[in-house]
Amino acid sequence: MLRALSDDALQKLLQEDAPYGDLTTVGLGLGDMPGRIVMAARQPMTVCGAEEAARLFELCGAVATVITPSGRHVLGGAELISAHGHASTLLLAWKVAQTLIEYTSGIASEVARMVTELRAAGHSQPVACTRKTFPGTRALSVKAVLSGGGIMHRMGLSETMLLFPEHRVFLDASTDDMVGRLRKYQPEKRLVVEVGSMQEALAMATSGADVLQLERFTPEAVRQCKVALHASRLHPTLAVAGGVNASNAVSYADAGADILVSSAPYHAPPRDVEVRFSRDV
Repeated sequence: MLRALSDDALQKLLQEDAPYGDLTTVGLGLGDMPGRIVMAARQPMTVCGAEEAARLFELCGAVATVITPSGRHVLGGAELISAHGHASTLLLAWKVAQTLIEYTSGIASEVARMVTELRAAGHSQPVACTRKTFPGTRALSVKAVLSGGGIMHRMGLSETMLLFPEHRVFLDASTDDMVGRLRKYQPEKRLVVEVGSMQEALAMATSGADVLQLERFTPEAVRQCKVALHASRLHPTLAVAGGVNASNAVSYADAGADILVSSAPYHAPPRDVEVRFSRDV
């Protein structure tokens, strides 16, 4: 999988951690001693960030190898990346690289867990993650979602049109007028509308919304909404959002949701990565 971060972005991560060098390594005089580092999974995980981690070592002057690329599912003990070079270069990149893999693999592993449970239950609906990433981490978070087998619900405000109730606060207009204005403004894009009740869902679907984002609907409410829409000969795509996670994903799919929208993977615990240093003789 391609790297999500440029060399400039990776350099900034290194600069953040060691703006004035590595005081301990310099103080011990370890600079030119040859060494090797291997990073391995301590637990089962879906790997992400191996390419960025390896590049961090290269930018510090080491020679690095990606052993397990992003998107692979591994068991504990599997080696992920390795690098060799001067001790100073290995120690400089070590923690940044380890942390990057741990956090992104945590997200990827949680997405993969949701996808696996859906497929095991016989469902093909996608897990679509939101744009609610921690600010500044969007590129890595998107890569983690894709590595776990998910898709992005939307990557930002400039990508899709999603009409929220918060927009409607500032409008004195009918649903037909709101939908019509957005369609005229961006005729090639599908229109997503967030709704919080059956009545809103029927109104927005009647006005021509392509996708209804059912916010905080229970699985039973999703089922009832789909029945009511079909009875009115309305067939918008139904995306469930708000509280969707691994514990209820199958229930929402059973209820007839077409897309499962979730932010839960962004809050998953990081996966534990073991680091092994050795001298190169």
